[in-house]
Amino acid sequence: MNDTPHENTIYVDADACPVKPEILKVAERHGMPVVFVANSGLRPSRDPMVRNIIVSAGFDAADDWIAERAVEGDIVITADVPLAGRCVAAGAEVTGPTGRVFDKGNIGMATAMRDLGAHLRETGESKGYNAAFSPRDRSAFLETLDRLCRRVKRR
Repeated sequence: MNDTPHENTIYVDADACPVKPEILKVAERHGMPVVFVANSGLRPSRDPMVRNIIVSAGFDAADDWIAERAVEGDIVITADVPLAGRCVAAGAEVTGPTGRVFDKGNIGMATAMRDLGAHLRETGESKGYNAAFSPRDRSAFLETLDRLCRRVKRR
């Protein structure tokens, strides 16, 4: 067993993430490294605490990369409910870009609602429009990420 202490890391499902600058601001304040994982190009960073990982364009490649590494004490930022479920199961703290926290108490319902929405879109009962990302979402996200950073650092 590896006895080296684990450095709390923030993993970001980065392809469509609208809160990258906010993540960097909170991570810097808490001294936590950030790993942006995407299928396509990311803006390079000179910050040694920021890593960019470009994965293959394969289906769920970024999700798989994150899920294979996220453990208790890490934070994962994703709007992808199946990825959130995998990371919650691994013990990571998980939030979406709107500040919605996924945990053991709500991931089952989040998965069921996602599946229901997919079914309604497939049958034409729903057009599947997502609400626009708002300043309120950005503010809620900042609060949530700051709280999760404090939580994992206390452990």
